[in-house]
Amino acid sequence: MTRIKTFNNYIYIIICLFLLSAFLPDSYSQVSVSPAAGPVNIRVNLAVEKGPLNPIWAFFGHDEPNYTYMKDGKKLLSELAQLSKVPVYMRIHNILNTGDGSASLKWGSSNVYTEDKNGNPRYDWTIIDRIFDTYVERGMKPLAEVGFMPQALSSNPEPYRRPAMQGDPEELRKLKGGYGHAYPPKDYVKFANLVYEWVRHCVQRYGEKEVNTWLWEVWNEPDISFWRGTMEEYFKLYDYSADAIKRALPTATVGGPHSTGPAGKSGPIFLNAFINHILYEPSFATGKKGIPLDFVAFHAKGQPQIVDGVVRMNASLFIESASKS
Repeated sequence: MTRIKTFNNYIYIIICLFLLSAFLPDSYSQVSVSPAAGPVNIRVNLAVEKGPLNPIWAFFGHDEPNYTYMKDGKKLLSELAQLSKVPVYMRIHNILNTGDGSASLKWGSSNVYTEDKNGNPRYDWTIIDRIFDTYVERGMKPLAEVGFMPQALSSNPEPYRRPAMQGDPEELRKLKGGYGHAYPPKDYVKFANLVYEWVRHCVQRYGEKEVNTWLWEVWNEPDISFWRGTMEEYFKLYDYSADAIKRALPTATVGGPHSTGPAGKSGPIFLNAFINHILYEPSFATGKKGIPLDFVAFHAKGQPQIVDGVVRMNASLFIESASKS
């Protein structure tokens, strides 16, 4: 039986603030809204206790994994950890990328996977250990993103690394077909073996009890340019990855697809197809039904705008995405 629970790490703060006022009865809260543009008054009686508010907003993330263990990265992570009474979860992109570990904007690498001249895998956990050690030392938890594609496994490895995020954004988009780190694997079994060995290594290093508190998710926003394969190829990647995670640690928590939100254009189509695949179709990895899925995750895009010199997050899209989930 597939277990599914909603898990949306990017809209927690907005939802919690919205629900905090929504759950208070009229006698204890008052919202005055004028149809014309103007101030909005919200009154909350803090003397009335309604019950515990479970902190579900302690989630942060960034693109550059190698900043994690640098001086300022550690300082920031310590401050974030101290802000919360519950463990803070961290989610980073590019953790499986091939490279020398140097940090730059919107990029990073661990060089975790390479191959010898005969195509045999070589695993190097040095950089990933530095990243996860930094979290664990502060009582933080990884929301471990399985991605992106090591160069030796990419079905289209060249050009592999996208250029530095400088200059005209339109110029950066001109390279058709994307970059090697965003393509499906040329060998799904080898990729699954990498995921299996990664999780197994984490269990050996940090212990089963600790890793059982982590969250594992497959890729990032596969409905847009982060994934250069088809929808079916992502389902195949998910199936192989989820199966590998559960083989390494049967009690691990794994989910996806971390697509864009249901209020967007591609998000609802992709998310619905993914759920249908999980519920009704056999696994690409095992040929059987019952694909592991412990949480469903998506990203609610707020489409921020600068209004009178202030960044305004479009909270209505956050709430719309939550209501459609």
